[in-house]
Amino acid sequence: MSTPAASSATTTWNIDPVHSIAEFRVKHMMISNVRGQFTGVTGTLTYDESNPGDSQVEATIDVSTIDTRDAQRDTHLKSPDFFDVEKFPTFSFRSSRVTRTAGGDIVVSGPLTIHGVTKEVEFQVEGPTPPVKDPWGNTRIGLSAKTTIDRGDYGLTFNAALETGGVLVGEKVAITLELEFVKA
Repeated sequence: MSTPAASSATTTWNIDPVHSIAEFRVKHMMISNVRGQFTGVTGTLTYDESNPGDSQVEATIDVSTIDTRDAQRDTHLKSPDFFDVEKFPTFSFRSSRVTRTAGGDIVVSGPLTIHGVTKEVEFQVEGPTPPVKDPWGNTRIGLSAKTTIDRGDYGLTFNAALETGGVLVGEKVAITLELEFVKA
């Protein structure tokens, strides 16, 4: 006769879009970095505190929420030259593996879809934080996640040669997610 399984420490959390953001950084004219952000981040985390490897995360980003502090650049980024928001309105990620390194860090791997192209990526994760109660009785956790992609891998190939040599837009894009979750 088998014994009942121990009580699971698995909990479900929803991304709080008001307190979450996806940011990126890319070289501009080979001299400085342009930063931008997407505020339309939604998704869920199924977190197993006792075994993080059994955790899972799904996230979607509304590409139309891009903000680089320059309306003209944002319009260009939404165009077919870059993200083609009309055709590809969202980015998406779904974890396929969560691992804890020997040093205790968490790495979340899975397919990231941008511009209709899906590639496997690894996010280095800081957190999640211990749960806290907000003033309204909700339980919250937070985490940060980082990765770097090559935009050309996703068909984002627009560029312009500079008169002095080099190109207008760098190939490597650093992505940082600052996420706050509310217990479902």
